[in-house]
Amino acid sequence: MSSQAMNGQSNPTTIAFFPLASRRDLVRRSAIELDRLNGYAATEFWKTTCRRLGNELLELGCPEDEMRAEIMDFQAAVQVELMWLHRGEAAQG
Repeated sequence: MSSQAMNGQSNPTTIAFFPLASRRDLVRRSAIELDRLNGYAATEFWKTTCRRLGNELLELGCPEDEMRAEIMDFQAAVQVELMWLHRGEAAQG
């Protein structure tokens, strides 16, 4: 057992990334903006947002496979938020 483990210290090179899908303000703002836009503008906003977030994670040292999973989870969270934004419209028919 290493001296770090015996002293209760974790590996100093391990970084825990706060999940993108749990960043409620980011998810909400992204859903609202995506809902406001249409067509090409919506597609460009979405691609730019996801690429920017992915690049931020990579710059912080996030492994690429983990970054991709984070982006997929973020996309799912935004889709759920979009459904919540329109729940009243669906109930009205």
